[in-house]
Amino acid sequence: MQIYNTLSGSKEDFVPVEEGKVKIYVCGPTTYNYIHLGNARPLVFFDVVRRYFSFLGYEVVFVQNFTDVDDKIINKAKELKTEPLALAEKYIQEFFRDAGALNVLKADHHPRVSENLQGIVELISILISKEAAYEVNGDVYFRVRSFQEYGKLSGRSLDELQAGARVEVDLKKEDPLDFALWKKAKEGEIAWDSPWGLGRPGWHIECSVMSLKYLGADFDIHGGGADLIFPHHENEIAQSRAGTGGHFAKYWMHNGFITVNQAKMSKSLGNFFLVRDILAKFPAEVIRFFLLETHYRSPLDFDDQKLKESQKALDRIKKTGQLLQEKISFLEGNPASKQNTGREVLGQKGAECRENFIMAMNDDFNTAKALGFIFEFCRECNSFANLEQLAVQPKALMQLKEAARLLEELMEQVLGVPIGVENNRLEDGNEALLAGLIQLAIDLRQGARAKKDWQIADEIRNRLHGLGIILEDTPHGVRWKKGQ
Repeated sequence: MQIYNTLSGSKEDFVPVEEGKVKIYVCGPTTYNYIHLGNARPLVFFDVVRRYFSFLGYEVVFVQNFTDVDDKIINKAKELKTEPLALAEKYIQEFFRDAGALNVLKADHHPRVSENLQGIVELISILISKEAAYEVNGDVYFRVRSFQEYGKLSGRSLDELQAGARVEVDLKKEDPLDFALWKKAKEGEIAWDSPWGLGRPGWHIECSVMSLKYLGADFDIHGGGADLIFPHHENEIAQSRAGTGGHFAKYWMHNGFITVNQAKMSKSLGNFFLVRDILAKFPAEVIRFFLLETHYRSPLDFDDQKLKESQKALDRIKKTGQLLQEKISFLEGNPASKQNTGREVLGQKGAECRENFIMAMNDDFNTAKALGFIFEFCRECNSFANLEQLAVQPKALMQLKEAARLLEELMEQVLGVPIGVENNRLEDGNEALLAGLIQLAIDLRQGARAKKDWQIADEIRNRLHGLGIILEDTPHGVRWKKGQ
């Protein structure tokens, strides 16, 4: 497997820090609003990265944080006359609803900044003791020039940054490039106690502490959108390596921007789309499919017409799945279809598809190319299933079942795109509500299982089954589908 590493600017062979295990940290949202399409792209892509490593047999530890302490949250809370942490909690729950609708698996750990203040204070204290940071009247700054490799991730030199830095004039700083690790509290603002007085952490130190807590000083992959390369990820590297002496993340992966009619998506341009609004117009699986049709590092242009085209493309795969199921049902009672021997044409095509799919995904997670091989296999399935004398084809039933299993494995388990007939769909189009409610029930069941309360866990499963929702416990997490 090869992964494009932003740190080196090239594809590199993937060699895990710990054999058989992959540790991943992906920057999560700042929780002051519903997630938008720009948030959805890394959510979906890194969910596929996680699923694919599991598919290959790795033990995956996946961490995605919530930034629930931030200027944007504080400002919006003031505007709405509510508490910042209460506002953040609301949008954390809304995040799970929208992410659940997009079939994004919950992370193994979802740390919050508000729960990691002690670790943040401890790391800042270490940086001060090493003279990599300094305190000025309650504010603490990182000395950028103390870290010799600063700028390597973004490909910028300190001189270039000095000449063109878009930094606010702050006479308290030793150097305009230095960035805040701890911010002194303003009057009436949420704050925590620290050795430097009341205040709150800077954005960059938060992710360092949360990733180090769950993954250690050396882990495999740190991911996020390309907009985070500088300054956020650049600063994470500097403060983490300076504080721990470790290498921090080995591979840095960044997805490309989303544009709308070739213009970058932004609130100021009025082309800003919330996932919830798009879900009201298109099925969740179509949105997920659309996000995977383009290689993750390439820009992705969005408009309704492109989503309609994605819906048609996904429908072709779904129709193949339907056709396979129909033919399987037709042959189930035909003994001849199980006894014939000879060349298994479709089985051979399936093996080729699986091999090509893995080849594409091993080439820096090329989901676009992988989907191309799935479409080729669907054409082979359609041709085979529509043969006039299907029942007398060698092991026809077995080949059809294996083909159906392969499509389910690659599309649903790896890419996370449901292709079952009417699975995860409501007739009134309210897919997000259905997915959110079912995810809530699944989370309650998982909590009961963690406490070994098997009676409650079984009751939740049985009650859902009675409502026509079937749960399946798989190595990739809990999946659900509508029963017949």
